[in-house]
Amino acid sequence: MKALRFNPTLTRFAALKTLGRVNPRMFYEGPLATVQLEDVAEPAPPRAGWMSVDTRMCGFCGSDLNMIFLRDSPTATPFVSFPATMGHEFFGTVTAVGQGVSSVREGDRVVVAPHLNCPCRGIAEPCAACRAGRPGSCENFARGELSPGMITGLCRDVGGGFAPRVNVHETQAFALPPDLPERAAVMIEPFSVALAAVFDNLPGPGERVLVVGGGVIGSLVVHALTVLECGCEITVVEPGEFAAEFAQKAGAHHIVRDGDIGGAAVRLAGATSHRPVMGAPICTGGFDRVFDTVGNSATLNACLRAMTVRGTLSVIGVGHDVHLDLTPLWLKVQTIQGVYAYGVVKWKGRKVHVYEAALELAAQNPDFLASMVTHEFPLSDWRDMIRVNLAKGRHRAMKTVAVF
Repeated sequence: MKALRFNPTLTRFAALKTLGRVNPRMFYEGPLATVQLEDVAEPAPPRAGWMSVDTRMCGFCGSDLNMIFLRDSPTATPFVSFPATMGHEFFGTVTAVGQGVSSVREGDRVVVAPHLNCPCRGIAEPCAACRAGRPGSCENFARGELSPGMITGLCRDVGGGFAPRVNVHETQAFALPPDLPERAAVMIEPFSVALAAVFDNLPGPGERVLVVGGGVIGSLVVHALTVLECGCEITVVEPGEFAAEFAQKAGAHHIVRDGDIGGAAVRLAGATSHRPVMGAPICTGGFDRVFDTVGNSATLNACLRAMTVRGTLSVIGVGHDVHLDLTPLWLKVQTIQGVYAYGVVKWKGRKVHVYEAALELAAQNPDFLASMVTHEFPLSDWRDMIRVNLAKGRHRAMKTVAVF
């Protein structure tokens, strides 16, 4: 079968770091490309606790693009292994189940939570993170029966969603509501990322919330805040016209197009701006909670300066070589919080995996999630999918997906 495979060899890495600056297409075209559509063997019959899933749709994530263009920090390399079939935002139909699988049956539609944590790795004694209900932050991503890999799509021993068939562990599979539209189903993984971020930094009624970036995750954070009925006032900073439209449709009360985060804090969050003898202004007062989906030096520094005393900044976007002036952090006793994947949350008085909350919310209101899928491609057109993601504004693209 054909699969989209990522294989960043040292030779390719060294050559592309120089030649790729001149011709970025070399990252996905020609002999040095980090990603190729290749023939791979069909997955073996599922062993105990595993199942085979025929992929129906797989979303292309911003992290996939960063991976292809070698933009990621090397710090995470102990927790990945290559070559690997890409794709972690997918759903499909169960075609075979291994011994002991009881949660789903052949023919069921399932969406996959891609974290390869302790149960997937055959580790009997769960790590502290898994025991605490944070499987997406498992401490054993480099141990157990599988090669290193945080998620499906980053492990050479496990397939990925950019292939017609993949084996997944029972703990990764969640049955889809029967009437959930396909375009909403493929959005469950990124929606779960946004939901988890909001549950970890949950605003109360009347609080002022800032979301930096109105792309897929930014708009999903706004959607999560809206469907959870937090009662907060939401401001989104987004320069792009098309993404700004989506953020507003998701429920944003204010859209800031000029990128002036400090100015927005003054105008929309009641802050007072103070100008130091050198450098950018710093606010007293400001936003209570911030979700930064961009995560570079400029946005993170501006967010800290525009956030109020004891405010919490959730860093969803992953910038490279970030440099921070930590004065606002200590002066205003703020919290910076990492965001990665998902786990168990307390919702409606019970503890559930965030996928369960996402599926229930999606079933109640599928239209917005479905509307985010703007482009569909057969896997054979994967290069066109990459090109669209490199110019989303021009193509009026939000989420692009491969369809099988």
